[in-house]
Amino acid sequence: MPSRSRRRRLLPPPAPPLIQELHEGIDFDVQVDYSDDDDEEEEEEGEESDEDEEEEGQGEPGEESIGEGCGPSEQARVPGGAAEKHTCPVCMEAWTSQGAHRICCINPCGHVYGRSCLEKWLARQKRNTAAPCPQCGRRFKHKDIINLYAPEVAVPNNDLEKEVLYLRGKSESLEEKVMKHEKLLDEMNERLLELTSAQKRQIASEQRLINDGSSKRQKEFIMDGLRVMAIDACNQTILASGKAPGVGQEHILSKFSIFSHYEARNIQLPADTKAVRDICILPSGFAVFTSLGRKLSSFSMATDRVILQCDLPSPGWSCSADETSHQICAGLQNGNLIIFDIRQTSRPLHYMVGLSTHPVHTLHTVLDNNSSKFLSASSIGPCMWDTDGNQGRPKLLLGADNQRVCISLACAPPSSDLLVASFRPKVDPSEDATSSQVYISQTPTPSGRGKLGSHALIRRAGNSSSFTEDRTCSAFVSEIRMSKSAIIPYGNNQQLFAYGDESLRGVRTWRLPSFEMHSDISTLQQPVMDLRYAESSTGGRFLGYLSTEKLQVFRIR
Repeated sequence: MPSRSRRRRLLPPPAPPLIQELHEGIDFDVQVDYSDDDDEEEEEEGEESDEDEEEEGQGEPGEESIGEGCGPSEQARVPGGAAEKHTCPVCMEAWTSQGAHRICCINPCGHVYGRSCLEKWLARQKRNTAAPCPQCGRRFKHKDIINLYAPEVAVPNNDLEKEVLYLRGKSESLEEKVMKHEKLLDEMNERLLELTSAQKRQIASEQRLINDGSSKRQKEFIMDGLRVMAIDACNQTILASGKAPGVGQEHILSKFSIFSHYEARNIQLPADTKAVRDICILPSGFAVFTSLGRKLSSFSMATDRVILQCDLPSPGWSCSADETSHQICAGLQNGNLIIFDIRQTSRPLHYMVGLSTHPVHTLHTVLDNNSSKFLSASSIGPCMWDTDGNQGRPKLLLGADNQRVCISLACAPPSSDLLVASFRPKVDPSEDATSSQVYISQTPTPSGRGKLGSHALIRRAGNSSSFTEDRTCSAFVSEIRMSKSAIIPYGNNQQLFAYGDESLRGVRTWRLPSFEMHSDISTLQQPVMDLRYAESSTGGRFLGYLSTEKLQVFRIR
Protein backbone atom coordinates (compact mmCIF):
# COMPACT_ATOMS: atom_id res chain seq x y z
CA MET A 1 0.00 0.00 0.00
CA PRO A 2 1.37 3.45 -0.87
CA SER A 3 2.16 5.76 2.01
CA ARG A 4 -0.17 8.62 2.92
CA SER A 5 2.28 11.21 1.62
CA ARG A 6 2.63 9.35 -1.68
CA ARG A 7 -1.12 9.14 -2.19
CA ARG A 8 -1.31 12.86 -1.67
CA ARG A 9 1.20 13.24 -4.47
CA LEU A 10 -1.41 11.81 -6.86
CA LEU A 11 -3.87 14.59 -6.11
CA PRO A 12 -4.34 17.68 -8.35
CA PRO A 13 -3.17 21.19 -7.50
CA PRO A 14 -5.67 24.00 -6.91
CA ALA A 15 -7.95 24.87 -9.82
CA PRO A 16 -6.96 28.21 -11.41
CA PRO A 17 -9.44 30.58 -13.11
CA LEU A 18 -9.17 28.67 -16.41
CA ILE A 19 -10.53 25.48 -14.81
CA GLN A 20 -13.28 27.44 -13.14
CA GLU A 21 -14.34 28.70 -16.57
CA LEU A 22 -14.42 25.13 -17.87
CA HIS A 23 -16.52 24.08 -14.89
CA GLU A 24 -18.99 26.88 -15.51
CA GLY A 25 -19.17 25.90 -19.15
CA ILE A 26 -20.32 22.39 -18.17
CA ASP A 27 -22.88 23.39 -15.53
CA PHE A 28 -24.46 26.28 -17.41
CA ASP A 29 -23.81 25.35 -21.04
CA VAL A 30 -21.52 28.32 -21.71
CA GLN A 31 -19.04 27.61 -24.51
CA VAL A 32 -15.42 28.58 -23.92
CA ASP A 33 -13.35 29.33 -27.02
CA TYR A 34 -9.61 29.81 -26.93
CA SER A 35 -7.92 31.40 -29.91
CA ASP A 36 -4.60 30.24 -31.40
CA ASP A 37 -2.89 33.33 -30.01
CA ASP A 38 -3.92 32.41 -26.47
CA ASP A 39 -2.60 28.85 -27.02
CA GLU A 40 0.75 30.19 -28.15
CA GLU A 41 0.99 32.47 -25.12
CA GLU A 42 0.10 29.60 -22.76
CA GLU A 43 2.74 27.41 -24.44
CA GLU A 44 5.39 30.08 -23.93
CA GLU A 45 4.36 30.51 -20.29
CA GLY A 46 4.53 26.73 -19.81
CA GLU A 47 8.08 26.63 -21.19
CA GLU A 48 9.15 29.44 -18.88
CA SER A 49 7.64 27.65 -15.86
CA ASP A 50 9.59 24.48 -16.79
CA GLU A 51 12.84 26.39 -16.74
CA ASP A 52 11.99 27.96 -13.37
CA GLU A 53 11.21 24.55 -11.86
CA GLU A 54 14.49 23.08 -13.12
CA GLU A 55 16.39 25.92 -11.49
CA GLU A 56 14.53 25.52 -8.20
CA GLY A 57 15.36 21.79 -7.99
CA GLN A 58 13.36 18.63 -7.36
CA GLY A 59 11.17 17.54 -4.42
CA GLU A 60 12.25 15.98 -1.17
CA PRO A 61 14.59 12.98 -1.41
CA GLY A 62 12.94 9.58 -1.33
CA GLU A 63 9.52 10.81 -2.50
CA GLU A 64 8.07 9.86 -5.89
CA SER A 65 6.23 12.64 -7.75
CA ILE A 66 3.93 12.38 -10.76
CA GLY A 67 4.91 15.43 -12.85
CA GLU A 68 6.32 18.76 -11.80
CA GLY A 69 4.54 21.44 -9.75
CA CYS A 70 2.39 18.96 -7.75
CA GLY A 71 4.04 19.20 -4.35
CA PRO A 72 2.28 19.21 -0.98
CA SER A 73 2.38 23.02 -0.82
CA GLU A 74 0.08 23.18 -3.82
CA GLN A 75 -2.23 20.50 -2.45
CA ALA A 76 -2.83 22.59 0.64
CA ARG A 77 -4.33 25.34 -1.52
CA VAL A 78 -7.08 23.22 -3.06
CA PRO A 79 -10.41 25.07 -2.58
CA GLY A 80 -13.07 23.30 -0.58
CA GLY A 81 -10.78 21.23 1.63
CA ALA A 82 -9.53 17.65 1.33
CA ALA A 83 -12.74 16.32 -0.20
CA GLU A 84 -11.99 18.00 -3.55
CA LYS A 85 -8.82 15.91 -3.93
CA HIS A 86 -10.96 13.05 -5.26
CA THR A 87 -12.70 15.02 -8.04
CA CYS A 88 -11.70 15.96 -11.59
CA PRO A 89 -10.71 19.66 -11.66
CA VAL A 90 -12.54 20.16 -14.99
CA CYS A 91 -16.04 18.75 -14.36
CA MET A 92 -15.84 18.56 -10.53
CA GLU A 93 -17.23 15.02 -10.74
CA ALA A 94 -15.61 12.03 -9.09
CA TRP A 95 -13.11 10.23 -11.27
CA THR A 96 -13.11 6.43 -11.31
CA SER A 97 -10.51 3.71 -11.31
CA GLN A 98 -11.81 2.38 -14.64
CA GLY A 99 -14.16 3.32 -17.49
CA ALA A 100 -14.36 6.48 -19.65
CA HIS A 101 -13.79 8.88 -16.74
CA ARG A 102 -10.95 6.90 -15.19
CA ILE A 103 -8.19 8.77 -13.41
CA CYS A 104 -5.26 9.79 -15.63
CA CYS A 105 -2.52 12.38 -15.85
CA ILE A 106 -0.71 14.40 -18.53
CA ASN A 107 2.90 13.74 -19.38
CA PRO A 108 5.13 15.53 -18.50
CA CYS A 109 3.37 18.05 -16.22
CA GLY A 110 1.57 15.30 -14.24
CA HIS A 111 -1.72 17.16 -13.59
CA VAL A 112 -4.54 14.71 -12.89
CA TYR A 113 -8.01 14.63 -14.54
CA GLY A 114 -10.76 12.28 -15.64
CA ARG A 115 -9.77 10.83 -19.03
CA SER A 116 -13.00 11.72 -20.85
CA CYS A 117 -12.62 15.39 -19.84
CA LEU A 118 -9.14 15.55 -21.38
CA GLU A 119 -10.33 13.88 -24.55
CA LYS A 120 -13.23 16.34 -24.87
CA TRP A 121 -10.81 19.22 -24.24
CA LEU A 122 -8.54 17.95 -27.04
CA ALA A 123 -11.50 17.63 -29.41
CA ARG A 124 -12.42 21.31 -28.88
CA GLN A 125 -9.10 22.58 -30.19
CA LYS A 126 -8.95 24.05 -33.64
CA ARG A 127 -7.41 21.88 -36.38
CA ASN A 128 -7.13 19.05 -33.82
CA THR A 129 -3.80 20.42 -32.58
CA ALA A 130 -2.24 19.96 -29.15
CA ALA A 131 -4.17 21.43 -26.26
CA PRO A 132 -2.90 23.41 -23.25
CA CYS A 133 -3.13 21.84 -19.81
CA PRO A 134 -6.06 23.64 -18.09
CA GLN A 135 -3.91 24.15 -14.97
CA CYS A 136 -0.38 24.99 -16.12
CA GLY A 137 -0.79 25.65 -19.83
CA ARG A 138 1.78 23.11 -21.01
CA ARG A 139 0.66 21.59 -24.29
CA PHE A 140 -0.13 17.91 -24.69
CA LYS A 141 -1.48 15.49 -27.27
CA HIS A 142 -3.60 12.38 -27.01
CA LYS A 143 -0.55 10.15 -26.70
CA ASP A 144 0.55 12.13 -23.63
CA ILE A 145 -2.49 11.02 -21.57
CA ILE A 146 -1.39 8.29 -19.12
CA ASN A 147 -3.82 6.09 -17.18
CA LEU A 148 -3.23 5.83 -13.43
CA TYR A 149 -4.00 2.53 -11.68
CA ALA A 150 -5.57 3.15 -8.28
CA PRO A 151 -7.15 0.34 -6.26
CA GLU A 152 -10.11 2.54 -5.20
CA VAL A 153 -11.31 6.07 -5.81
CA ALA A 154 -14.09 7.36 -3.60
CA VAL A 155 -15.64 10.74 -2.93
CA PRO A 156 -17.34 11.34 0.40
CA ASN A 157 -20.43 13.52 0.66
CA ASN A 158 -18.75 16.86 1.50
CA ASP A 159 -18.98 20.62 1.18
CA LEU A 160 -18.26 20.54 -2.55
CA GLU A 161 -21.45 18.60 -3.22
CA LYS A 162 -23.36 21.15 -1.17
CA GLU A 163 -21.83 23.94 -3.27
CA VAL A 164 -22.85 22.16 -6.48
CA LEU A 165 -26.40 21.78 -5.17
CA TYR A 166 -26.41 25.49 -4.26
CA LEU A 167 -25.27 26.47 -7.75
CA ARG A 168 -27.91 24.24 -9.32
CA GLY A 169 -30.56 25.90 -7.21
CA LYS A 170 -29.27 29.29 -8.26
CA SER A 171 -29.44 28.20 -11.90
CA GLU A 172 -33.07 27.18 -11.45
CA SER A 173 -33.78 30.58 -9.90
CA LEU A 174 -32.23 32.27 -12.92
CA GLU A 175 -34.39 30.18 -15.22
CA GLU A 176 -37.48 31.38 -13.37
CA LYS A 177 -36.38 34.99 -13.83
CA VAL A 178 -35.84 34.39 -17.55
CA MET A 179 -39.36 32.99 -17.82
CA LYS A 180 -40.77 36.07 -16.07
CA HIS A 181 -38.76 38.30 -18.40
CA GLU A 182 -40.13 36.47 -21.45
CA LYS A 183 -43.63 36.88 -20.08
CA LEU A 184 -43.09 40.64 -19.74
CA LEU A 185 -41.81 40.78 -23.31
CA ASP A 186 -44.95 39.02 -24.51
CA GLU A 187 -47.09 41.57 -22.68
CA MET A 188 -45.10 44.43 -24.22
CA ASN A 189 -45.55 42.96 -27.70
CA GLU A 190 -49.29 42.75 -27.12
CA ARG A 191 -49.37 46.40 -26.11
CA LEU A 192 -47.31 47.39 -29.16
CA LEU A 193 -49.99 45.81 -31.34
CA GLU A 194 -52.48 48.26 -29.82
CA LEU A 195 -51.01 51.25 -31.66
CA THR A 196 -53.05 54.38 -32.20
CA SER A 197 -54.26 55.24 -35.70
CA ALA A 198 -51.73 58.08 -35.92
CA GLN A 199 -48.86 55.74 -35.14
CA LYS A 200 -50.13 53.25 -37.71
CA ARG A 201 -50.23 56.00 -40.34
CA GLN A 202 -46.66 56.93 -39.41
CA ILE A 203 -45.47 53.36 -39.84
CA ALA A 204 -47.32 53.04 -43.13
CA SER A 205 -45.67 56.24 -44.36
CA GLU A 206 -42.23 54.93 -43.43
CA GLN A 207 -43.01 51.59 -45.06
CA ARG A 208 -43.90 53.41 -48.26
CA LEU A 209 -40.36 54.80 -48.43
CA ILE A 210 -38.99 51.32 -47.83
CA ASN A 211 -41.15 49.67 -50.48
CA ASP A 212 -41.67 52.45 -53.02
CA GLY A 213 -38.05 53.58 -52.84
CA SER A 214 -36.61 50.06 -52.78
CA SER A 215 -35.03 50.88 -49.40
CA LYS A 216 -34.50 48.86 -46.26
CA ARG A 217 -33.75 49.93 -42.71
CA GLN A 218 -30.27 48.54 -42.19
CA LYS A 219 -29.25 49.41 -38.62
CA GLU A 220 -30.30 51.35 -35.55
CA PHE A 221 -27.90 52.49 -32.84
CA ILE A 222 -28.74 53.94 -29.42
CA MET A 223 -26.92 57.25 -29.08
CA ASP A 224 -25.65 59.26 -26.14
CA GLY A 225 -23.92 62.58 -26.72
CA LEU A 226 -23.26 62.37 -30.49
CA ARG A 227 -24.14 65.37 -32.65
CA VAL A 228 -22.45 65.08 -36.08
CA MET A 229 -22.14 62.11 -38.46
CA ALA A 230 -20.87 61.01 -41.88
CA ILE A 231 -21.31 57.77 -43.86
CA ASP A 232 -18.51 55.84 -45.55
CA ALA A 233 -20.52 54.00 -48.24
CA CYS A 234 -17.46 52.19 -49.63
CA ASN A 235 -16.60 50.47 -46.33
CA GLN A 236 -20.15 50.46 -44.84
CA THR A 237 -19.06 52.40 -41.75
CA ILE A 238 -20.32 55.50 -39.94
CA LEU A 239 -18.18 58.13 -38.26
CA ALA A 240 -19.89 60.26 -35.62
CA SER A 241 -18.66 62.82 -33.13
CA GLY A 242 -19.80 64.24 -29.82
CA LYS A 243 -19.03 64.19 -26.11
CA ALA A 244 -18.09 60.93 -24.47
CA PRO A 245 -20.37 59.78 -21.61
CA GLY A 246 -18.94 60.18 -18.14
CA VAL A 247 -17.54 62.83 -15.88
CA GLY A 248 -14.82 64.24 -18.16
CA GLN A 249 -17.02 64.41 -21.27
CA GLU A 250 -14.14 64.72 -23.72
CA HIS A 251 -14.88 65.07 -27.41
CA ILE A 252 -14.48 61.80 -29.30
CA LEU A 253 -15.07 60.13 -32.64
CA SER A 254 -17.23 56.98 -32.67
CA LYS A 255 -16.86 54.48 -35.50
CA PHE A 256 -19.76 52.13 -36.31
CA SER A 257 -20.11 49.26 -38.76
CA ILE A 258 -23.41 49.30 -40.65
CA PHE A 259 -23.58 45.52 -40.98
CA SER A 260 -21.66 44.21 -37.96
CA HIS A 261 -23.19 43.74 -34.50
CA TYR A 262 -20.03 44.89 -32.72
CA GLU A 263 -20.24 47.96 -30.53
CA ALA A 264 -18.88 51.31 -31.67
CA ARG A 265 -15.19 52.03 -31.29
CA ASN A 266 -14.50 55.31 -29.48
CA ILE A 267 -11.48 57.22 -30.77
CA GLN A 268 -9.83 59.86 -28.61
CA LEU A 269 -9.24 63.23 -30.28
CA PRO A 270 -6.31 65.58 -29.58
CA ALA A 271 -6.99 67.70 -26.51
CA ASP A 272 -7.22 71.01 -28.43
CA THR A 273 -9.75 69.76 -31.01
CA LYS A 274 -12.94 70.65 -29.09
CA ALA A 275 -16.42 70.11 -30.61
CA VAL A 276 -16.49 68.77 -34.18
CA ARG A 277 -18.90 70.75 -36.38
CA ASP A 278 -18.73 68.86 -39.69
CA ILE A 279 -17.31 65.60 -41.12
CA CYS A 280 -16.63 64.70 -44.75
CA ILE A 281 -15.56 61.16 -45.79
CA LEU A 282 -13.65 60.70 -49.05
CA PRO A 283 -13.66 57.62 -51.34
CA SER A 284 -9.91 57.18 -50.80
CA GLY A 285 -10.42 56.06 -47.19
CA PHE A 286 -9.76 59.37 -45.45
CA ALA A 287 -12.06 61.73 -43.58
CA VAL A 288 -11.83 65.48 -43.06
CA PHE A 289 -13.42 67.21 -40.07
CA THR A 290 -13.42 70.72 -38.71
CA SER A 291 -13.93 71.83 -35.12
CA LEU A 292 -14.45 74.79 -32.82
CA GLY A 293 -10.88 74.32 -31.60
CA ARG A 294 -9.74 76.09 -34.81
CA LYS A 295 -8.56 72.85 -36.40
CA LEU A 296 -9.06 71.31 -39.85
CA SER A 297 -8.06 67.66 -39.46
CA SER A 298 -7.44 64.72 -41.79
CA PHE A 299 -8.31 61.31 -40.38
CA SER A 300 -7.36 57.83 -41.65
CA MET A 301 -10.33 55.45 -41.67
CA ALA A 302 -7.92 52.49 -41.92
CA THR A 303 -5.75 53.27 -38.88
CA ASP A 304 -8.31 55.38 -36.90
CA ARG A 305 -5.74 58.13 -36.38
CA VAL A 306 -5.60 61.88 -36.97
CA ILE A 307 -2.76 62.19 -39.48
CA LEU A 308 -2.88 65.93 -40.21
CA GLN A 309 -4.06 69.08 -38.44
CA CYS A 310 -4.19 72.54 -40.00
CA ASP A 311 -4.57 75.63 -37.82
CA LEU A 312 -7.51 77.90 -38.62
CA PRO A 313 -7.78 81.64 -37.91
CA SER A 314 -11.35 81.15 -36.67
CA PRO A 315 -13.45 78.20 -35.43
CA GLY A 316 -14.47 75.88 -38.24
CA TRP A 317 -18.15 75.19 -38.97
CA SER A 318 -18.08 73.15 -42.19
CA CYS A 319 -15.61 71.29 -44.38
CA SER A 320 -15.19 69.62 -47.74
CA ALA A 321 -12.42 68.25 -49.96
CA ASP A 322 -11.43 67.91 -53.62
CA GLU A 323 -9.26 64.82 -54.07
CA THR A 324 -8.44 65.62 -57.70
CA SER A 325 -6.67 68.83 -56.69
CA HIS A 326 -5.50 67.57 -53.23
CA GLN A 327 -7.40 70.42 -51.54
CA ILE A 328 -9.24 70.45 -48.23
CA CYS A 329 -11.44 73.37 -47.31
CA ALA A 330 -13.10 74.80 -44.20
CA GLY A 331 -15.96 77.25 -43.83
CA LEU A 332 -15.24 79.49 -40.86
CA GLN A 333 -17.34 81.05 -38.12
CA ASN A 334 -16.42 84.54 -39.37
CA GLY A 335 -17.94 83.87 -42.81
CA ASN A 336 -14.66 83.29 -44.66
CA LEU A 337 -13.28 80.28 -46.54
CA ILE A 338 -9.80 78.77 -46.11
CA ILE A 339 -8.23 76.15 -48.41
CA PHE A 340 -5.15 73.98 -47.84
CA ASP A 341 -3.16 71.74 -50.16
CA ILE A 342 -2.51 68.50 -48.23
CA ARG A 343 0.89 68.22 -49.89
CA GLN A 344 2.00 71.51 -48.33
CA THR A 345 0.17 72.61 -45.18
CA SER A 346 2.64 75.11 -43.73
CA ARG A 347 0.35 77.90 -44.92
CA PRO A 348 -3.09 78.13 -46.61
CA LEU A 349 -3.38 77.85 -50.35
CA HIS A 350 -6.26 80.37 -50.41
CA TYR A 351 -7.97 82.53 -47.81
CA MET A 352 -11.16 84.05 -49.22
CA VAL A 353 -13.38 86.66 -47.57
CA GLY A 354 -17.10 85.94 -47.50
CA LEU A 355 -20.11 88.16 -48.11
CA SER A 356 -21.12 88.26 -44.41
CA THR A 357 -19.63 87.68 -40.99
CA HIS A 358 -22.03 84.82 -40.17
CA PRO A 359 -20.76 81.21 -40.06
CA VAL A 360 -20.43 79.17 -43.25
CA HIS A 361 -22.56 76.28 -41.98
CA THR A 362 -22.68 74.16 -45.18
CA LEU A 363 -19.95 73.37 -47.70
CA HIS A 364 -19.95 71.10 -50.79
CA THR A 365 -17.39 70.41 -53.52
CA VAL A 366 -19.08 70.49 -56.94
CA LEU A 367 -18.14 70.36 -60.61
CA ASP A 368 -19.20 73.58 -62.29
CA ASN A 369 -18.40 74.21 -65.98
CA ASN A 370 -15.80 71.41 -65.90
CA SER A 371 -13.90 72.93 -62.96
CA SER A 372 -13.99 72.15 -59.25
CA LYS A 373 -15.62 74.78 -57.10
CA PHE A 374 -16.97 75.06 -53.56
CA LEU A 375 -20.67 75.63 -52.91
CA SER A 376 -21.51 77.06 -49.49
CA ALA A 377 -24.38 78.44 -47.47
CA SER A 378 -24.53 80.99 -44.68
CA SER A 379 -27.34 83.18 -43.38
CA ILE A 380 -27.46 85.33 -46.53
CA GLY A 381 -28.00 82.28 -48.79
CA PRO A 382 -26.05 79.91 -51.05
CA CYS A 383 -22.77 81.06 -52.61
CA MET A 384 -20.31 79.74 -55.22
CA TRP A 385 -16.55 80.07 -54.57
CA ASP A 386 -14.18 80.00 -57.57
CA THR A 387 -10.70 78.98 -56.38
CA ASP A 388 -9.09 78.36 -59.80
CA GLY A 389 -8.83 81.74 -61.45
CA ASN A 390 -10.91 84.23 -59.50
CA GLN A 391 -9.48 85.01 -56.09
CA GLY A 392 -12.21 87.54 -55.28
CA ARG A 393 -15.27 87.20 -53.10
CA PRO A 394 -17.89 84.49 -53.68
CA LYS A 395 -20.92 84.84 -55.91
CA LEU A 396 -24.35 84.91 -54.28
CA LEU A 397 -26.62 82.53 -56.24
CA LEU A 398 -29.87 84.32 -55.30
CA GLY A 399 -30.58 87.93 -54.60
CA ALA A 400 -30.33 89.35 -51.09
CA ASP A 401 -33.41 88.67 -48.98
CA ASN A 402 -33.96 90.48 -45.69
CA GLN A 403 -37.04 88.42 -44.77
CA ARG A 404 -35.43 84.99 -44.30
CA VAL A 405 -32.28 83.24 -43.08
CA CYS A 406 -30.70 80.33 -44.96
CA ILE A 407 -30.07 77.42 -42.56
CA SER A 408 -29.34 74.48 -44.89
CA LEU A 409 -28.31 73.66 -48.46
CA ALA A 410 -28.66 70.32 -50.26
CA CYS A 411 -27.14 69.38 -53.60
CA ALA A 412 -26.42 66.17 -55.49
CA PRO A 413 -22.67 66.22 -56.24
CA PRO A 414 -20.80 66.27 -58.51
CA SER A 415 -23.30 68.50 -60.36
CA SER A 416 -24.63 71.79 -59.04
CA ASP A 417 -27.56 72.13 -61.48
CA LEU A 418 -30.25 71.40 -58.87
CA LEU A 419 -30.15 72.69 -55.28
CA VAL A 420 -32.59 72.98 -52.37
CA ALA A 421 -32.06 75.73 -49.79
CA SER A 422 -33.93 75.79 -46.47
CA PHE A 423 -34.95 79.03 -44.78
CA ARG A 424 -36.54 80.27 -41.57
CA PRO A 425 -38.04 83.75 -41.01
CA LYS A 426 -35.67 86.51 -40.07
CA VAL A 427 -36.47 88.65 -37.05
CA ASP A 428 -36.44 92.41 -37.36
CA PRO A 429 -33.38 93.71 -35.48
CA SER A 430 -34.10 95.72 -32.35
CA GLU A 431 -31.95 98.07 -30.38
CA ASP A 432 -31.09 95.37 -27.80
CA ALA A 433 -30.70 92.44 -30.18
CA THR A 434 -27.26 91.40 -31.36
CA SER A 435 -26.53 90.10 -34.84
CA SER A 436 -26.07 86.56 -33.52
CA GLN A 437 -29.48 86.62 -31.85
CA VAL A 438 -31.07 87.83 -35.08
CA TYR A 439 -29.33 85.08 -36.99
CA ILE A 440 -30.07 82.19 -34.67
CA SER A 441 -33.69 82.58 -33.63
CA GLN A 442 -36.76 84.75 -33.92
CA THR A 443 -37.63 84.11 -30.26
CA PRO A 444 -35.26 84.05 -27.26
CA THR A 445 -36.52 80.64 -26.11
CA PRO A 446 -37.22 77.82 -28.60
CA SER A 447 -40.78 76.51 -28.48
CA GLY A 448 -39.81 72.88 -29.20
CA ARG A 449 -42.19 72.69 -32.17
CA GLY A 450 -39.98 74.54 -34.61
CA LYS A 451 -40.80 77.52 -36.77
CA LEU A 452 -42.75 77.65 -40.01
CA GLY A 453 -40.10 78.04 -42.68
CA SER A 454 -39.67 77.00 -46.29
CA HIS A 455 -37.61 74.94 -48.74
CA ALA A 456 -36.74 76.55 -52.09
CA LEU A 457 -35.78 74.73 -55.30
CA ILE A 458 -32.88 76.43 -57.08
CA ARG A 459 -32.09 75.66 -60.75
CA ARG A 460 -29.27 76.61 -63.09
CA ALA A 461 -30.48 78.90 -65.86
CA GLY A 462 -29.52 76.92 -68.98
CA ASN A 463 -25.77 76.51 -69.46
CA SER A 464 -24.91 79.79 -67.77
CA SER A 465 -23.52 80.36 -64.30
CA SER A 466 -26.76 82.01 -63.18
CA PHE A 467 -29.29 80.37 -60.86
CA THR A 468 -32.96 81.06 -60.32
CA GLU A 469 -35.36 80.17 -57.52
CA ASP A 470 -38.10 77.90 -58.86
CA ARG A 471 -40.80 76.77 -56.41
CA THR A 472 -41.02 76.52 -52.62
CA CYS A 473 -42.83 74.48 -49.99
CA SER A 474 -43.60 75.21 -46.34
CA ALA A 475 -42.07 73.17 -43.52
CA PHE A 476 -41.36 73.36 -39.81
CA VAL A 477 -37.68 74.12 -39.35
CA SER A 478 -35.47 74.43 -36.29
CA GLU A 479 -35.38 77.67 -34.34
CA ILE A 480 -31.81 77.16 -33.13
CA ARG A 481 -30.03 74.58 -35.34
CA MET A 482 -28.46 74.62 -38.80
CA SER A 483 -29.98 71.32 -39.89
CA LYS A 484 -28.49 69.18 -42.68
CA SER A 485 -30.48 68.09 -45.72
CA ALA A 486 -29.92 65.81 -48.71
CA ILE A 487 -31.01 65.12 -52.29
CA ILE A 488 -31.43 61.38 -52.91
CA PRO A 489 -31.56 59.62 -56.32
CA TYR A 490 -34.89 57.80 -56.46
CA GLY A 491 -36.53 55.46 -58.95
CA ASN A 492 -36.06 56.13 -62.66
CA ASN A 493 -34.20 59.44 -62.93
CA GLN A 494 -36.18 60.91 -60.04
CA GLN A 495 -34.97 62.63 -56.90
CA LEU A 496 -36.18 63.04 -53.32
CA PHE A 497 -35.41 65.89 -50.94
CA ALA A 498 -34.93 64.79 -47.28
CA TYR A 499 -34.99 67.10 -44.26
CA GLY A 500 -35.39 66.74 -40.50
CA ASP A 501 -38.83 68.22 -39.86
CA GLU A 502 -39.01 69.84 -36.42
CA SER A 503 -42.71 69.26 -35.69
CA LEU A 504 -42.49 65.66 -36.86
CA ARG A 505 -39.33 64.93 -34.83
CA GLY A 506 -38.28 62.79 -37.76
CA VAL A 507 -37.34 62.96 -41.44
CA ARG A 508 -39.78 64.10 -44.12
CA THR A 509 -39.18 63.56 -47.84
CA TRP A 510 -40.57 65.39 -50.90
CA ARG A 511 -40.47 64.53 -54.58
CA LEU A 512 -38.49 66.92 -56.76
CA PRO A 513 -39.13 69.18 -58.54
CA SER A 514 -42.84 69.22 -57.58
CA PHE A 515 -42.31 69.25 -53.78
CA GLU A 516 -45.11 66.70 -53.50
CA MET A 517 -44.76 65.12 -50.05
CA HIS A 518 -43.53 61.55 -50.34
CA SER A 519 -43.21 60.05 -46.83
CA ASP A 520 -42.34 60.56 -43.17
CA ILE A 521 -39.67 58.39 -41.59
CA SER A 522 -39.50 57.28 -37.95
CA THR A 523 -40.95 59.72 -35.50
CA LEU A 524 -38.31 60.23 -32.80
CA GLN A 525 -38.39 61.51 -29.24
CA GLN A 526 -35.77 64.16 -30.05
CA PRO A 527 -35.18 66.41 -33.10
CA VAL A 528 -32.88 65.34 -35.91
CA MET A 529 -29.35 66.68 -35.32
CA ASP A 530 -27.73 65.55 -38.57
CA LEU A 531 -28.77 63.88 -41.82
CA ARG A 532 -26.48 62.42 -44.49
CA TYR A 533 -26.71 60.59 -47.81
CA ALA A 534 -23.75 58.72 -49.30
CA GLU A 535 -23.13 56.35 -52.19
CA SER A 536 -20.13 54.30 -53.32
CA SER A 537 -18.65 53.60 -56.75
CA THR A 538 -19.92 50.00 -56.47
CA GLY A 539 -23.54 51.08 -56.12
CA GLY A 540 -24.04 51.03 -52.33
CA ARG A 541 -26.32 53.88 -51.23
CA PHE A 542 -27.22 54.85 -47.66
CA LEU A 543 -29.37 57.44 -45.91
CA GLY A 544 -28.67 58.05 -42.23
CA TYR A 545 -29.92 60.51 -39.64
CA LEU A 546 -28.90 61.21 -36.07
CA SER A 547 -30.74 62.48 -33.00
CA THR A 548 -29.55 62.70 -29.42
CA GLU A 549 -31.23 59.32 -28.73
CA LYS A 550 -30.48 57.15 -31.76
CA LEU A 551 -28.90 56.84 -35.18
CA GLN A 552 -30.80 55.09 -37.99
CA VAL A 553 -29.46 53.99 -41.36
CA PHE A 554 -31.42 53.00 -44.47
CA ARG A 555 -29.88 51.14 -47.38
CA ILE A 556 -31.26 52.23 -50.77
CA ARG A 557 -31.09 49.50 -53.40
